[in-house]
Amino acid sequence: MSLMAALRDAHPEPQSIDVLERLKTICDSQGLGALGQRLTSLSQLVAPDMAALHAEFQGVPRGTHSVHRAANHVVDLGGKRLRPLCVALASRVGAGFNDAAKQLGVAAELVHNATLLHDDVVDLGDTRRGEPSARALYGNAAAIFAGDWLLIEALRRVRSTSFLDVLDRLLEIIDAMISAEALQLENRGQARVSAESYFQVVEGKTAALFRWALLAGGRAGELASTECEALENYGLHLGIAFQLVDDLLDYSGERASLGKELFVDLREGKTTYPLILALEEDPSLLPSLHAVATAHGRLDGLQQEWNRIIMALQAPSIAQRCRKLAQRQIELGIEALAACPNGQAKEALITVARATVHRMN
Repeated sequence: MSLMAALRDAHPEPQSIDVLERLKTICDSQGLGALGQRLTSLSQLVAPDMAALHAEFQGVPRGTHSVHRAANHVVDLGGKRLRPLCVALASRVGAGFNDAAKQLGVAAELVHNATLLHDDVVDLGDTRRGEPSARALYGNAAAIFAGDWLLIEALRRVRSTSFLDVLDRLLEIIDAMISAEALQLENRGQARVSAESYFQVVEGKTAALFRWALLAGGRAGELASTECEALENYGLHLGIAFQLVDDLLDYSGERASLGKELFVDLREGKTTYPLILALEEDPSLLPSLHAVATAHGRLDGLQQEWNRIIMALQAPSIAQRCRKLAQRQIELGIEALAACPNGQAKEALITVARATVHRMN
């Protein structure tokens, strides 16, 4: 049974967990048939695990007030659910997928969804995954409290596994994520941000939760501390690569087909790696970048500056350099896995990492 078929049986609604099939389609379209075949094998390996995780998401408490509705709205939208997949695969590197891995996988996704709720309030985002955002439907206050509630629900699930070290580590990760958000907030509207500052944000905001997901899965799979550390290092590099590609896709037409607005980061005054590269290649862009970054989305009279920036960002060299660095991060992550026992799950983690660089959404 394919992953998609298993998930449809578990839950017939269209928000299926289809990250692997998306990646396979992309690999096939780019002539990466061998990688696509490995993704098919991976789908068969984790289909029962992902079906169990998907069913568990339906058990997230529901209520009648706006906070619960806002929380359930973002959970029900689905998404890639790559972090629960990482928990499942990490557990299979060890003793295998079990109830603890299931609870930890759900917790990882709930923390991620909490950050999405908060991000949409900070960024005044009206859409999420092609649908109205929770803040657009229920208001900013409900979205903020919904994010807080999802964090509490995630912590409850981690505590239920009795892995207190994993709970302590999650608290550290949440602290790191908040610090990264604070740094990103300080950088917002600045046309010139250092690569060092950018990667500090990425490591705290994105890579930290990937690290925790891999650690949590390893602990659920009863792996040794050295093996869990190796999985964490893999998660760090996977998370950085994921964010680099995500930044690149903000300037890619493929996002439009998914109901996502293009150039969101630029409009919100966020400096991403493609912007850093564009300014490095053409320092004369600085005045235009400054004008757009400080306009807070109000681009009246700035069309010339806007067009110039977009042209610079869509230069082939920017995409090539971004994906090259993402590929290097993936290779570092794969090297970290050398400390883990060989087997299907380890090969699956390598496959996910390699396919992530080629994703188009």
